[in-house]
Amino acid sequence: MPGLLLLLPLLSLGGASCCCASPGASAVLHPAAARSAPKPRQPPYAAPAYQTRYVTQKIDHFGFDEDGTFQQRYLVADQHWKKDNGATLFYTGNEGDITWFCNNTGFMWDVAEEFNAMLVFAEHRYYGESLPFGNKSYTAKNLNYLTSEQALADFAILIQYLKTTFPEAQNAPVIAIGGSYGGMLAAWFRMKYPHVVAGALAASAPIWQFENLVPCGTFYSIVTNDYKKSGQGCSESILSSWKAIERLSSTAEGLHWLSSALHLCSMLKTREDVLMLKSWLGETWVNLAMANYPYEADFLQPLPAWPIQVACKYLKNPKQPDKSLLQNIFQAVNVYYNHSGHASCLNISQTATGNLGQMGWFYQACTEMVMPMCADGISDMFEPQKWDFHAFSEECFKIWGVRPRPSWILSVYGGKNISSHSNIVFSNGGLDPWSGGGVTKNITDSLIAIMIPEGAHHLDLRSNSPYDPQSVLRARALEAHYMKQWIEEFRHKH
Repeated sequence: MPGLLLLLPLLSLGGASCCCASPGASAVLHPAAARSAPKPRQPPYAAPAYQTRYVTQKIDHFGFDEDGTFQQRYLVADQHWKKDNGATLFYTGNEGDITWFCNNTGFMWDVAEEFNAMLVFAEHRYYGESLPFGNKSYTAKNLNYLTSEQALADFAILIQYLKTTFPEAQNAPVIAIGGSYGGMLAAWFRMKYPHVVAGALAASAPIWQFENLVPCGTFYSIVTNDYKKSGQGCSESILSSWKAIERLSSTAEGLHWLSSALHLCSMLKTREDVLMLKSWLGETWVNLAMANYPYEADFLQPLPAWPIQVACKYLKNPKQPDKSLLQNIFQAVNVYYNHSGHASCLNISQTATGNLGQMGWFYQACTEMVMPMCADGISDMFEPQKWDFHAFSEECFKIWGVRPRPSWILSVYGGKNISSHSNIVFSNGGLDPWSGGGVTKNITDSLIAIMIPEGAHHLDLRSNSPYDPQSVLRARALEAHYMKQWIEEFRHKH
């Protein structure tokens, strides 16, 4: 599955009694912590009310040759903002349209009143409407300014601008919040700009998914374990399906049958089509793991509660004949693509919402976001494929004319050598495949890890729900506790 293993986009779906924690452990989620969890909004949920604004940003913050500017979009909600003692909760936008992240980050809306907070959602450059070169932004030359460092500088300039636009916010503390790539940015924002943000909540942030910091097979092992736990024979059926596809795709008749049985919008005709099919299936299994929420949700796709359990109901017998097995694979995949019942066929060129900037992330993965991944078909349910940096580099050069720098993120952000930093909470879900590259144990008493055993991809950033497991309610309460602590520390110093 070359496309899947060479490039897997990150997606951001959405006080405790103890005041500190010891290095080397995760924060303990005591039942008492749940008492201060924010109250859930009652359904039907109203669409978040915010103002859309724009700020002028330099295209290049670090050089002087390119002096152009662009308009960065950001969203502001100040319904609960109290000028005398309010805080700013600042969402560090990631690889997509900021309105989509705004609508899927209910945690910020749930705690806004408690924190007397102004909410700000900043769009990442090159995504949504924040295009430095307009409709010419995605040429290879113009993409040169699509980096995490430039994005962090945008955020810092925006906060500086907000403090002049809202004079009452001049001395107000700012907390950075983000999930997935946005969570990585939130953590790095606190590391690089500690004078701008008082602390950061980094949810499902795989800041260690680089070079040799974690084994390259960890991600797919976690995905596989999600399926193992969700139904007997489920992961084994998926593992068996790859060879079944190979056998059936070896003839024109088999390709026709596969296209029909899987209800594909386009007929499979070539070997490349079959590779794309496998990549599409693999990414589907991954996306189900990331969005394995305990209630119906419409994040990547409209999905039922605990969607992997639903999919696994069709995948109980890995030793079935090829056609029977693949008919059941279709039923399982249909849980992801057609829960609404509106899809007439399945399009293997798309696996997630169009709100995500897949091409922009591809460029970032080909430059500084180099995350090695591999599968062996033994400890996971995927076809074996080694991490081949040379092949990856060649693919990047062919498409973008650039070569990836696999060590750069470690050089600029420190890798695992981050103990000199402070005031960051790293939250991870036990069901989330990205947790393998995340911080899952406390580093110091102010670099805190919170584990959510029943959590998928940044479940804690989503709104409270009556169906939430207690572990995520306790996690949100702990996160709010630490945020209050940072705000108090800030006010004491200022």
